[in-house]
Amino acid sequence: MDTESFRKYGHEFIDWLADYFENIEKYPVVPRVQPGEIIKQFPVSPPHSGEPMDDIFRDFQTQVVPGITHWQHPGWMAYFPANNSPESVLAELLTAGLGAQCMIWQTSPVAAELEERVMDWLRQMIGLPETFTGVIQDTASTATLTALLTAREKATGLQSNLKGIEKKLRVYAGTEAHSSIEKGVKIAGYGKENLRMIPTDDAFAMIPEALQQAIEEDLAAGYQPACVVAAIGSTSSMAMDPVDAIAAVCKKYNVWLHVDAAFAGTAAVVPELRDFMKGTELADSFVFNPHKWMLTNFDCTAYFVQDPGMLIQTFEIHPEYLKTAADKQVKNYRDWGIPLGRRFRALKLWFVIRSYGIEGIQAMVREHVRLAALFADWIREDKRFEIMAPVQLSLVCFRLNPGGMNEEQLTQLNQEFLQKINSHGDVFMTHTSLRGKYTIRLALGSRTTQERHVKKAWEIVQQAADEILP
Repeated sequence: MDTESFRKYGHEFIDWLADYFENIEKYPVVPRVQPGEIIKQFPVSPPHSGEPMDDIFRDFQTQVVPGITHWQHPGWMAYFPANNSPESVLAELLTAGLGAQCMIWQTSPVAAELEERVMDWLRQMIGLPETFTGVIQDTASTATLTALLTAREKATGLQSNLKGIEKKLRVYAGTEAHSSIEKGVKIAGYGKENLRMIPTDDAFAMIPEALQQAIEEDLAAGYQPACVVAAIGSTSSMAMDPVDAIAAVCKKYNVWLHVDAAFAGTAAVVPELRDFMKGTELADSFVFNPHKWMLTNFDCTAYFVQDPGMLIQTFEIHPEYLKTAADKQVKNYRDWGIPLGRRFRALKLWFVIRSYGIEGIQAMVREHVRLAALFADWIREDKRFEIMAPVQLSLVCFRLNPGGMNEEQLTQLNQEFLQKINSHGDVFMTHTSLRGKYTIRLALGSRTTQERHVKKAWEIVQQAADEILP
């Protein structure tokens, strides 16, 4: 493609995206297709000769778009937000156009230094102390694996002082912890059997006393506690582990503390919502996702550590072809995580923070929290429903419960109820299980969601309840 054609189609694509942003509400949130239906539209073999861009773009609109789940839809209330913004999209376009590989300072000096600066902006914005240093990872799952590997490195370093006696390492997390922890434990070589799930309280938060008991039991049995993963904003219920009390236990037994705030972390930008961060200043590592609730399109994860030296020790490499004269003066982020190759993710974060400012991001978060509280009030006022977990930030967990049913019947009822809600097309919610109880989740965070959309969701919920109840 020559530059004139690139210019022509670039304008067309931006115009299409602008129309998409304006009209996204007209699409059903989730495509109405069956498994295997989409793939039949695409040829079995690749084209032998190049095809005109007009044809490709036409097929994008007729074959790709109908199969898209619209995460930016104002009725997207499922899983968690993965919101974007026009500013972030434009920055991503520039990133793709520049095509920079940002593994070390020399391969793109501005990528390294801008990342250093915007990560410190983020640190200030969410209230972390100056003792933390940040790096951008792709996802929270990768950041958690990074923490687990660093904790293993620290623990095995301690083992080297035990006169050759090797102990099995243990990892601890609450029963509501994200599944990526179990996956990370397996990848990092701890072994699934060495992940201990700690009981949670009535608010689904880890019980510090139970954690201490588990650590003491493991020490007595010859294990070495290596890492505790605390959640502030668990995926299922937005449960807030008491990080301050957990940190005290970790300090007592010299255990690495990683705090997972993937969804909730953005809310720390709002001072009056920041109580859940209490104790994070004592953590060894902390993660949250600007690509969830901070208007920055996927992928962009903010990972902070108290001891960058321990992180670098875990991941640094020194092949001859990567050595440069600047190495002792700069941060080579290839040594701050798992991948060698790195994208210029800092650019879109820089665009977003500069465009919206702290005030703009705060306003969005406050509004989503207000709307979730409003929806929760409506749920409480209708005796057919019950709230299933404390309402934290922008997540509401609820179910239909008219009374007189056992758990098996309630599960079947709410499965049908959720299906009716989602079949409407204007809203999409998902479910979880809390203490074995089927629970529907309304998770707000889309940039486009307004009060009228939440009112519409409530109308759909009421209508579905009217239809399903005798």
